Amino acid sequence: MIEDRYDVVIVGSGPGGGTMAWKLAQTGKRILLIERGDYLKRERENWDTREVFARGRYQADETWTSSAGDTFRPGLHYFVGGNSKVYGGVLLRLRLEDFDAVRHPDGTAPEWPVKYDTFEPYYQAAEELFEVRGQRGEDPTEPPSHKPYKHPAIRHEPRIEALSEAWTREGLNPFHLPMGALLDQDETGAATPRSPLLRCDPFDGYPSLTNGKADAQVICVDPALEAHPNLTLLKNAYVERLLTDAGGGTVTGVEMIIEGRAHTIRGDIVVVACGALSSALLFLRSANDRHPDGLANGSGLVGRNYMRHNNATVLAISKVPNPTEFQKTLGLNDFYHAHAKSPMNPHEFPLGHIQMVGKSDGMQIEAEGLPGFLHWLPEKPFDWIARHSIDFWLTSEDLPRPENRIFYRNGQVHLDLTETNMDGHRALREMLRRICDKAEIHPHLVDRSLYLGKDTPIGGTAHQAGTLRFGEDPASSVLDLDCRAHGIDNLYVTDASFFPSIGAVNPTLTIIANALRVADTIAGRLGASVG
Repeated sequence: MIEDRYDVVIVGSGPGGGTMAWKLAQTGKRILLIERGDYLKRERENWDTREVFARGRYQADETWTSSAGDTFRPGLHYFVGGNSKVYGGVLLRLRLEDFDAVRHPDGTAPEWPVKYDTFEPYYQAAEELFEVRGQRGEDPTEPPSHKPYKHPAIRHEPRIEALSEAWTREGLNPFHLPMGALLDQDETGAATPRSPLLRCDPFDGYPSLTNGKADAQVICVDPALEAHPNLTLLKNAYVERLLTDAGGGTVTGVEMIIEGRAHTIRGDIVVVACGALSSALLFLRSANDRHPDGLANGSGLVGRNYMRHNNATVLAISKVPNPTEFQKTLGLNDFYHAHAKSPMNPHEFPLGHIQMVGKSDGMQIEAEGLPGFLHWLPEKPFDWIARHSIDFWLTSEDLPRPENRIFYRNGQVHLDLTETNMDGHRALREMLRRICDKAEIHPHLVDRSLYLGKDTPIGGTAHQAGTLRFGEDPASSVLDLDCRAHGIDNLYVTDASFFPSIGAVNPTLTIIANALRVADTIAGRLGASVG
């Protein structure tokens, strides 16, 4: 039964909101978790390539406008668990250096006001909570940690092991990706009879039909609901706006639309975790007389400084067949920093991160179209290409710029984005091309455009961050160091909105770690303790 008042109301059930709900449920306080969608249906189509990628079956049915005036469907997913229902499961810590200012060709990524040593114990807790499989000590850029991973790394299959060995012979340092993938392995690396995850292609970008992905629903929301009756989940509820008192210093109500009707619920503390883009839009929709430009927008920065990585998914052709079933096990950070800290990087600026991605199948290749420059493989069928495909995800940092922002114009959502640091991204792609030639892979890279979502501009809404940055000065930030909105006593944010810079690794683990950090602060305000 939904009540009128709760101790804490959390908006959004993804990694930030779901983790917060899991932690605060342990206080015994009355917690309400609001999700605009429902549970993602477990159905055959979860693993249907055409449905997931070509038809965008699980993408939000919305239309946004880009800075170029083009319309597109954002790569967002409104389900219990949020975007983590389809994420790739790689859970990397930001590098130690990412918390300092980092120089790039297009400018400098700003320094974080809270450093790695503050986050380290929460990173450890986040890795344990999300059951990360990994191996310490392989990656030279790995930041300090005090404990090993709770579970051993997912083993490479033979073709990926051969790739790792080839790169090692070239002086590189490939490593096992830390994965939020619930694969229980036997002594050969095969899935045990009761393993939630199978060694199979439909993982990266797909919902998990077997609940084998460590997503926010599986790890946080469902276990917390089962263990703590003081936690309530409200589904299919769209939060229209947040209401404040006359002075604007306290959120007094959460106004929702449920089945076309408006409802208002009160929370002593309100946590927003809708995702960086949607959280900024909620702040803007909540404008009132005391906050005419949106909540906590005295700096004018709500929705601005939007970041997403420069991402690319590329397909290469192995000279020998690649029968790998679970390909996403290997990463490479030898070009992550500038030359002084990454000796294999010939450039004086950072390039970024390389990892494996889910393996292409013939249907994906056919749906994306056969690129013209594959003429060196004349008349090869899609399935032959898929059997020889080897697939990579490239991530480079972009910079926060005020003009990169999300906002409303005439009631429509606009996302303005000017690319930054593409020199580094192109250089990373070239380094991958060169080292592929050392590993029995043809030195040609083909873009896989559908992976990020049907009709979504490349990197358009993937790894979203930065729209409500945190800092000490209200004139240059939206949130304080505890991720509480400047000037609003009971409003917190725990998605990637708070990031001042984004590094070049998936932001999910940092979102989870920060949610645990902020949960401790909120529990203290509630006069409660959590484990």
